[in-house]
Amino acid sequence: MAAAGGPLLLSADPSSRGKAGWMLRIYFTSEDIARTRLAPSYDPLWELVLSMHMLRGQRGDLLFADWRRSTVADLRRDDIRTGLRLLALLTPTYGYFPDFINPAAAMHGLEHGLEAIRSTPRGVLRRDLGRMRSASSIRSLALGGSGALTALTDTMRAYHDVAVAPYRQRVEAAVARDRGRRMQAMAADGVDGLLAGMQPRVGWSAGELRVHAHRDQEIHLDGRGLLLVPSYFLIHHPVTLFDDSLPPVLVYPIERMPETLPLPAPQRALGALIGSTRAAILEAATGVTTTDLARLVGVAAATASEHAAVLREAGLIESHRDGSRMVHQLTRLGKALLNGG
Repeated sequence: MAAAGGPLLLSADPSSRGKAGWMLRIYFTSEDIARTRLAPSYDPLWELVLSMHMLRGQRGDLLFADWRRSTVADLRRDDIRTGLRLLALLTPTYGYFPDFINPAAAMHGLEHGLEAIRSTPRGVLRRDLGRMRSASSIRSLALGGSGALTALTDTMRAYHDVAVAPYRQRVEAAVARDRGRRMQAMAADGVDGLLAGMQPRVGWSAGELRVHAHRDQEIHLDGRGLLLVPSYFLIHHPVTLFDDSLPPVLVYPIERMPETLPLPAPQRALGALIGSTRAAILEAATGVTTTDLARLVGVAAATASEHAAVLREAGLIESHRDGSRMVHQLTRLGKALLNGG
């Protein structure tokens, strides 16, 4: 995605996208099951990285379209643009990004996490950055020491202030709701209930947690347990760190209800009225097919078709056949409702 005045973020590399046959496997012992726990809140640095991914656009991210437009506009300031180019290089949407930008200390707050980044040992910095594609700014960071890391964390703080901090209440509300559901599952059925409740994004059986479409990776917990971290800006499969010697963590996507969506007030109200998915489908109905609706909103084609039928019966969209495809378009009434008229 690019912003006016020059590229703000780099495009993802399609060759490194997760493939259907790829899988993350995490192996538990009985001791690991006893030590598996749910994070008390979200991790601000994971949200920072994952919101960078969201800026580029992803399948099923339509609910974040207005957040993206607003955030990109606010990031056009000259005082942050240069640093953002390096941050974009460090946070590709697909493939590897360095573990040192997601230290465990961030669970205690943003400033704790940024201080941990500034304290990254030179050897760890070179090792992590050495795994990335070579770029002059990345090489400079690897050699730059504390001054370069301070500049990086200053950029990260400035970006967080624009992209994440204004939505903190919504993020916290969505995470608290998810955590309540997970804790109920854990209270009823233990860790088995907690992990089984994360389906369909993950599979859990016989002491093995499987995450499909994740790059191939195996993690043996070896008695360390697993920290489950809910994420607001993650919308697909759970993610983890590359180095399995680090404290094991699995960051997973949560459900966002209408009242916690990063939308302008009229669209949040519309989501509360007709449902967030139906509101998203209404917004996407701009001469697109049912398959397109499903892809844009991130739902199954059958679900998109059902919601489109309800909106059509209400006079908010009209549909017509184009060969074997069904094409959907907003009516004047639908446009007025979507625009708060």
